[in-house]
Order: sequence, then structure tokens, then C-alpha cells
Amino acid sequence: MQLARVIGDVVATHKDENLSGLKLLVLQPLSADGSASGRTLVAVDAVGAGVGETVFFVRGKEASLPFYPTWVPTDAGIVGIVDHWDLG
Repeated sequence: MQLARVIGDVVATHKDENLSGLKLLVLQPLSADGSASGRTLVAVDAVGAGVGETVFFVRGKEASLPFYPTWVPTDAGIVGIVDHWDLG
């Protein structure tokens, strides 16, 4: 899992039917200190996140598991909203 900040949303009127009704969000991955790290990406939202929130997301096949038994064609999925984190 990786941390990211939601920086926008995606509106797509034509998409795979298994994505219908799902929210697509633009993420900026974050490093452990909260600074931007890496390229932005689009992820399918499984938890009701919104712009400005910090989330954690997964990549690869696991990104579609929250939507089982429907197969969702995605390689990035938001699986949690972060309240805070501490590096100790």
C-alpha cells in the first residue's frame, strides 16, 4: 500500500461497463514525510474519498478486489482514508 493525496477527479462519459457508478480520482503519491513523490495516477475509489483527503491505495490485481465479484479493469484502487500517520 502507498499513501497519496487526492488532487482531482475524472469524469468519463464512455467507459468500460464494469466501471459504471464508480468514482475515478486523481492521486499524487506521497513520501513518508508527506511530500509529493512520483507521478500522478488515476485510481478507482472503493471507500468514498474526496479531493484534498489523504488515502492509501494498492496497485496491480489487488486493486480490483474490493469490488469482487465484479471484475473492475483497474491497476490502482483506493482502499482507505488516512486520519493521520506518525513516523514515531
